[in-house]
Amino acid sequence: MTVTTDIIDPGEVAGLLERHRCKPDRQRVRDILTQACELKGLPMEDVAMLTLVDDPDLLVEMFSAAQHVKEEIYGNRLVLFAPLYISNYCGNECLYCAFRAGNRGVRRRALSREEIATETRALVAQGHKRVLLVMGEAYPDGGFDYVLEAIATIYATKHGKGEIRRVNVNIAPLTTEQFRQLKGAGIGTYQVFQETYDPVVYRRVHVAGQKRDYHWRLTAMDRAMEAGIDDVGIGVLWGLTDWRFDLLALLQHIRHLENTFGVGPHTISVPRIEPAVGSEMAAHPPSPVTDADFKKIVAILRLAVPYTGIIMSTRESPEMRRETFALGVSQISAGSRTNPGGYASPKDEEAAQFSLDDHRPLDEVVRDLAHLGYVPSFCTSCYRLGRTGVHFMELAKPGEIKRHCAPNGLATFLEYLLDYATPETRLVGETLIAHSLETMPAKERRATERLLARVRAGQRDVYC
Repeated sequence: MTVTTDIIDPGEVAGLLERHRCKPDRQRVRDILTQACELKGLPMEDVAMLTLVDDPDLLVEMFSAAQHVKEEIYGNRLVLFAPLYISNYCGNECLYCAFRAGNRGVRRRALSREEIATETRALVAQGHKRVLLVMGEAYPDGGFDYVLEAIATIYATKHGKGEIRRVNVNIAPLTTEQFRQLKGAGIGTYQVFQETYDPVVYRRVHVAGQKRDYHWRLTAMDRAMEAGIDDVGIGVLWGLTDWRFDLLALLQHIRHLENTFGVGPHTISVPRIEPAVGSEMAAHPPSPVTDADFKKIVAILRLAVPYTGIIMSTRESPEMRRETFALGVSQISAGSRTNPGGYASPKDEEAAQFSLDDHRPLDEVVRDLAHLGYVPSFCTSCYRLGRTGVHFMELAKPGEIKRHCAPNGLATFLEYLLDYATPETRLVGETLIAHSLETMPAKERRATERLLARVRAGQRDVYC
């Protein structure tokens, strides 16, 4: 086992925070931003300085640099997905979560295979092509096989012209052998969030259950990668402790993955604590993150880890989501439900994990993105062509991945417009596609036009 015990060094983080307590020199900030625009990321020392920037002019420059980096790597497309909750049974006591074992205010439910198929059909009927499978950290009858059967059910379910083409997974940390089985089930990305990297706060907010074991959770990505899962997603639940500490510790985790496996995280999620049934802590976070600081977090992550996908969920309001699109976000959920069975029974809020701020249906989100000039993408081609792990990073780090993202993203967008969109959304979308083709380099435009012609002729799931 290659796992080390020094993935996170709280002393190093504390030292950085102590050394950087005063606002940095303006020219130094501008030098850091210039360096970040070279797409090579930033050392922790520079990140520590950026966290202290509050000058309005410098913030504008920081946000502009983050937008530049995102567009250089990924272009103007935003990948769409939906979470699919299959169970809310949990053996942990996480004080911020409605799913915690002792919370009697939540109605417990684990979906059967047929109910999972029903939820899948509901998502496909909206136009979704990728889902994030989510569940509480306890297995219903059947143990871990329940997860494998759920994945197989999702992939086997067809509805009309569509299907789910990629299942990503956010479940409790597994053993190496279980991760091998998960890999064999054909998942895309495995996600698990440390929630907070501060070991003292971690123990304070995780009071019982397997999740109380900080190290077991921290080393989950090592076991996943050793088992062959080379696309992993990490994240912090912002609001549990000083955001500057968690941001720097998150970068330590990333540095460990890069040094140990040669591959950093495929995605970083940025959830803030939202109200949850039966949780006083969720209603009053210990270290609330302001909107201004939240936007800084997103921008700094884009500058520090340029190759990663940054995920913004429907926890945030439509307004905040729009603002962060220009700061580096590259993946978003849409039309989400956080309770098992929520797509077939959307009013069953008693089983939800937390509150949502963006309740818009997928079609409205797609239309909004197109109005803003972003290409809504339902692409899953990288997973299916083996552009994962090291191969993906080789394309993402120099900004070459967008040569694949642009044609494939537009092809899946056209699929959505033809098969699922309202007339108003289709009109806006067709206009965006035409404009996108006009601004493409000639070779890329020809490849894209060939894909689009195949979609218009009735073919589906085309990519290059």
